[in-house]
This record gives sequence, structure tokens and C-alpha cells, in this order.
Amino acid sequence: MGRTVVTCPHCGTRNRVPSVADGFPRCGNCRNPLPWITEAGDDDFAAVAERPSIPVLVDLWATWCGPCRMVSPVLEQLATERAGVIKLVKVDIDRAPELGRRFQVQAVPTLLVLRGGEIAARQAGAAPVAVLRRWLDDALAEPDAPEPNPPEKKEPS
Repeated sequence: MGRTVVTCPHCGTRNRVPSVADGFPRCGNCRNPLPWITEAGDDDFAAVAERPSIPVLVDLWATWCGPCRMVSPVLEQLATERAGVIKLVKVDIDRAPELGRRFQVQAVPTLLVLRGGEIAARQAGAAPVAVLRRWLDDALAEPDAPEPNPPEKKEPS
């Protein structure tokens, strides 16, 4: 499992960020959360994308795909905006054909939000940044908690 060098958007310090870790990465200098952007394949996907304690945005893409190249910087922007909240994992389906089959990828890019290894949201195809931001925010929102039972009304005696 590798490490990625990430420049802190707050102070500019370059940090090595592991593909797999507990919690989320923080800048070694200013301690602010860092964008967690990494890659995974068939062999390491479970460790990289299914075990983190924070939600994971999975980008299933291909090098030959024009829309994938257009969406990639948008996803990195969203991951930077949500540093400490999500992890972005990029999967080249040509190098990870088992994952392409597992997630039944019929169009690239295909985006998934995983919570605890389970698919919480899915988006096929490219979309503008505003649409992807809204989709991601909806996927990250906690499900509404059930309303408590109202107190029973007592009849006057």
C-alpha cells in the first residue's frame, strides 16, 4: 500500500498520506485535516475503500474516458473541500476488472459513496460540479432520525 504526497490547502506544507490508516490524515505542520485522495485496485480495495471510518467516494474510471478526465479535478476539489469528512478512492477499471464486474460498471465514470463498505449512493456518468456537490452532500447526510413517540394523552379523571 502506497503513500501519496499532498500539499496542505491551509499552510502549503507537503505531507505523506498513507492509503490505509485509522481516522483521517492531518497536516504535520498546522494539524488541519488533509484531503485524502488515493488509488486502489482489485488486490487492495477492501483495505483502502471498505474499512475506513469515514465515508468513501469511489471514482470508477478509465484512462481512455474523456468525461472521466473532466470529472477527476471536480472530485479532487470536493475531496479537498470535505477534508476530514470523506476519502476519495480512484479505481482504473481497466486495471481492476474484478471491481468493474463487482459494481456492475456499465458507464464510466461511475461514482459510489461507501459507508462501512456498503453502497450508500451511486451516480453513473459525468455531471457538472453543482450536481455532483449536491449528490455527494445528499449521500453524506445522515438519515433522518425517527421521531420519538409522542407522549400519551391522559384523559381527565
